[in-house]
Amino acid sequence: MNTVRLSDQDNVVTAIRPLEVGAEGAIQLIPRGHKMATEAIAKGLPVRKYAQIIGYAAEDIAKGAHVHTHNLEFRGVETEYEFSTNLRPAPPAETFDTFMGYKRVTGRVGTRNYIAVLTSVNCSATAARMIAAHFTPDKLAAYPNVDGVVAFVHGTGCGMAGSGDGFEALQRVMWGYARNPNVGAVLMAGLGCEMNQIDWLVEAYGLTPGPLFQTMNIQDVGGLQKTIQLGIKKIDAMLPIVNEAKREEVPASELMVALQCGGSDAWSGVTANPAVGYACDLLVAQGGTGVLAETPEIYGAEHLLTARAKDRATGEKLIDLIRWWEDYTARNHGSMDNNPSPGNKQGGLTTILEKSLGAAAKGGTTPLTGVYKYAEPVTAKGFTFMDSPGYDPVSVTGQIASGCTLVCFTTGRGSAFGAKPSPSMKVATNTEMYSRLSDDMDINAGTILSDGKSVEEVGREIYEMWLRMASGEPSKSEAQGLGDYEFVPWQIGATM
Repeated sequence: MNTVRLSDQDNVVTAIRPLEVGAEGAIQLIPRGHKMATEAIAKGLPVRKYAQIIGYAAEDIAKGAHVHTHNLEFRGVETEYEFSTNLRPAPPAETFDTFMGYKRVTGRVGTRNYIAVLTSVNCSATAARMIAAHFTPDKLAAYPNVDGVVAFVHGTGCGMAGSGDGFEALQRVMWGYARNPNVGAVLMAGLGCEMNQIDWLVEAYGLTPGPLFQTMNIQDVGGLQKTIQLGIKKIDAMLPIVNEAKREEVPASELMVALQCGGSDAWSGVTANPAVGYACDLLVAQGGTGVLAETPEIYGAEHLLTARAKDRATGEKLIDLIRWWEDYTARNHGSMDNNPSPGNKQGGLTTILEKSLGAAAKGGTTPLTGVYKYAEPVTAKGFTFMDSPGYDPVSVTGQIASGCTLVCFTTGRGSAFGAKPSPSMKVATNTEMYSRLSDDMDINAGTILSDGKSVEEVGREIYEMWLRMASGEPSKSEAQGLGDYEFVPWQIGATM
């Protein structure tokens, strides 16, 4: 087999390996992962993959021709939406799965136990990094139940409006990281005169200062060095308390997994993403939660999700996000088709519609139970959606702020990514890339094509690794120390 046809309704197939002229009816070279027309497609007619439209012929396309950016054009989505017409609840789980997690006083359960140094503004970033850097592995050796002291710094917090989407999103991110169950204690550091005042955050979100939640401002403390010294002293006092936390057996229903993809290729929607979707279905059957994000990367596939919405109001919240993004890109002189990236296109993806249809598969098949703003707390169980850009660090930052305690990241081109405090696992879409980047990839979903494994087999492999990771097994990115620099809150609005 040299090509894959995903539906009888499709008029293209995807090359599993490079096709020379004459192979499988090719009339020109078809690169690996790219599309070949299986019939003549006249200019202006739709091109279909996954039984869905992924674009329109920009010129007459001959049978056997290469179909890609040179002859396939994007058009905006015009869809008649259906609501709640494809509701397939997860069947009851045959067994009740568990993992070893950290029970928090909030009732949530963590998979890791970090101390977080959070900054309100870029001006306190150096102080936060120097405080965290003091706590080397040697210094933490006496506290085996503490996973580390991590500085979460960013490039905003001032020069911004004191209300509106951008300000509210930043405050939700800070509050969300402070409350994420993977964080056992928080030190929040500011400058003092910034727009994003720590006191406002504490008051707005009901955060209560105490032994495990401390705040300070450089201007009040008396400068950078005094702030660093005070911060170290505060964390020294936190460490013995945070170290008292012990892992306990808890049900899998306590897991919340961020579903993410980056560096995608033509196989993302064929192997890794459907396998993650099956894993998500297994988690939902246990009462757990999967959180899909990256709104621009479901563009053109959102109608599949509205049909799965538990009710019309949930589906309309998703459509409202799509309309906001159309307006957002238009007023910034962009296009929803700016994504796929150059790397995605080299991997065979041509339009955002094609990418989205594959990306949406990470959400499995169960009902869509909730739609949330960026970094808004996810309170619903089951399969949910959180608004975010497609840029991975920004998107995952929002998912962790929303409460995700694990990250599952599919990739076809290869991506080195981690995101403390929530461990990230990588799922490779193809065996060739997995072999080349085996030090970074946790699961090889490429075996669905190379070895004949089923989506369900690989999906269960992914799900079982979620349980092991939640119990403390490090992913490959985590073992390499990734995750200190991927905290990137979404900056919405003008910088002034």
